[in-house]
Amino acid sequence: MNDSREPIGVIGAGWVGLVTAACFAELGHDVYVRDIVQEKVDSLARGEVPIYEPGLSELITKHSDRLHFTVDMGDVLPNANLLFCCVDTPPSYSGDADLSRVERVVEEVGGSTDHALVMKSTVPVGTGRSIRRRSDSLGYVSNPEFLKEGTAVDDFMRPDRVVIGEDVNGATPFADRVAALYEPLEAPIVRTDVASAEMIKLASNAFLATKISFINEIANVSEELGANVDEVARGMGLDQRIGPQFLKAGLGYGGSCFPKDVTALKQLAGNSGYHFQLLTAVIEVNELQKRRAIGKLQKHLGTLVGKEIALLGVAFKPNTDDVREATSLVLAGRLQSEGAHVRVYDPVATERARDMLGGAQVKTSASEAVDGADAVVLVTEWPEFRELDWHDVKARMRRPLVVDGRNFLDGELLKQAGFTYEGVGR
Repeated sequence: MNDSREPIGVIGAGWVGLVTAACFAELGHDVYVRDIVQEKVDSLARGEVPIYEPGLSELITKHSDRLHFTVDMGDVLPNANLLFCCVDTPPSYSGDADLSRVERVVEEVGGSTDHALVMKSTVPVGTGRSIRRRSDSLGYVSNPEFLKEGTAVDDFMRPDRVVIGEDVNGATPFADRVAALYEPLEAPIVRTDVASAEMIKLASNAFLATKISFINEIANVSEELGANVDEVARGMGLDQRIGPQFLKAGLGYGGSCFPKDVTALKQLAGNSGYHFQLLTAVIEVNELQKRRAIGKLQKHLGTLVGKEIALLGVAFKPNTDDVREATSLVLAGRLQSEGAHVRVYDPVATERARDMLGGAQVKTSASEAVDGADAVVLVTEWPEFRELDWHDVKARMRRPLVVDGRNFLDGELLKQAGFTYEGVGR
């Protein structure tokens, strides 16, 4: 068998699992995808993708002959030795990662000496060591994912680096085979021990979240002192030691990775007896940042009781329908608790969020959302919002107030059009 084109297994047909499976199929591999939900497996077999991720549906359709979907682990184990574990690891009530899904996968694979679990799920440092203690015959490789929602396919095919964690006693045949899978991507491959690979994932996301919270703090101070955070970030980002990425002020971070991974690393440190004070502040800043838009609305409208507030954008970022830890959910809840009437619109995510929005009205267009509104809050920077006819928006609104939570719109043009405009740190 040619190792560079060997069949692989993917356990878990969620966002990470589907992107991993589709991209390995693009690289020429037969991929056996196992999920426990029969309806999902059936829809994927028909080419129906349950999530919105640019380019993913096209890849799954293109490689339908290489992608095999099943609910039976018995369909995977005889065909693939490398089993990429892509199951969810949500936070538990204690704040620790819930590894029950990972543990079930380990139990199903059993003590096979012919298979290796390749861990893509985000797990606490020490998980690999724990699994190896329970099943020392099962191969284990840590291979964390660094995908961004909205650009995940491109991130997989053009990675900054590939991290492979293996047993500390040197290169293992399974780790060599995993590395061979990524060789066509011509990316740096970081081979290290399992614990360090697990920490690289958590530390990377925690650092990026820290940059976001830092620039949001600078934005808040800039508002008080009359500086423009966009100019500050531009000047900072030209310093090669800092870089421009993740220096965009706004309403804070959300999604499935940053909140979970920052909390997990803080919890992991606490369990070891270390108080990670910096991450405590990062989390606090992010939670407060989501609510600052409320204060800006109150500044111009006074009480929010009975006011009609339109939220443009529900997804935590553009080019995804993911609403996990989305700022829109926090804002909708806070506004309703203040007595406001909330209406929301998002190009792709409103249906997924409908049950999480409380009594907010879900609208089918931006025009419908702003009709009769006392204020518009731009929550997600979908390109179509920049292209709106803002003169028409002003004519539809009861009061021309825009709170731009992402510094996405041209504030000067909106002011010239007669809007009261509030950005972040401007």
